[in-house]
Formats: sequence, C-alpha cells, structure tokens
Amino acid sequence: MVFLSLNLLARCRGPDEFWRKRKIFKLAAHFIGRRRNCYSLAIRNVHRALVFATFGRRLKKEDIKELREQRLEAATNEHGINFATFREGLSRCNILLNRKVLADLSIWEPRSFKALTDIACARAKQDHLKSVADNELPESVFVRGLIK
Repeated sequence: MVFLSLNLLARCRGPDEFWRKRKIFKLAAHFIGRRRNCYSLAIRNVHRALVFATFGRRLKKEDIKELREQRLEAATNEHGINFATFREGLSRCNILLNRKVLADLSIWEPRSFKALTDIACARAKQDHLKSVADNELPESVFVRGLIK
C-alpha cells in the first residue's frame, strides 16, 4: 500500500487489527449475548475468564497435592507406621521416590507399597527412631543386603 499522506497511514490499521480481534472473538465464542459479539465487552470478559483459568490451575495443583497426602497418610497408617517415619526410613535407605509415585503405588500396587513400608520400618528400627515401637523387624525384609 502506498500512503500519500500521514493521515491515511494513521487511519489504516491493516490486517493486524482483524487478526487481533479474531483471537479475542475465538476465545469469546462460547459466551452469550453481546459479550460474544461486541469487541469492547468481549475483551473484558475474555481477560477475566483467563484470570480465573490461571487461578483454577493453581487450585487444581493444590487439590491433587492434598489428595496424595491423604492417600499416603492412610496407606502408611494401614501398615502401622506414620508417614514421617516412612519418608525418613526410605531416605535413609536411599530409596528416593516422590509423593506422586508413592501415592500411585499405594493404590495400584499395594504389595509393593507394603514392601516399602517394611523396608522403611526396618531401617527406622535399626536406627532407633523414636516414633517406631521396639518390636521385631518385619519378617519380609532381608536385612543383610538391604539395610546398611
């Protein structure tokens, strides 16, 4: 395009405005009424919806974290050891599993999780942690090669 004057250059917004507005209207496509068709209303509501979506993603992460914590607490209590002792025993055995993997094991692989709790309990008893009772070592743990 050739602009003969500066006024014509300033008035011509070109294709950029169309595509910029199109992005907003695509995001506002599911809104009802003028919020979907009127650009000044659509951009306001799209911005607000994106803020809520960002906040919702953070809330989802927090909910998943709380769910995993509850599942791990319940699973370790079921096997007679509290979660803090369980984590300490695993870390002392150099078994470095995160909470997501441990929560999945507690649900889908209960025997594997039971083996992990036995290992952590045996290590905690061997290191004389205060939160473990002075009972015998679990029968299913081979102490010789696994612990110390």
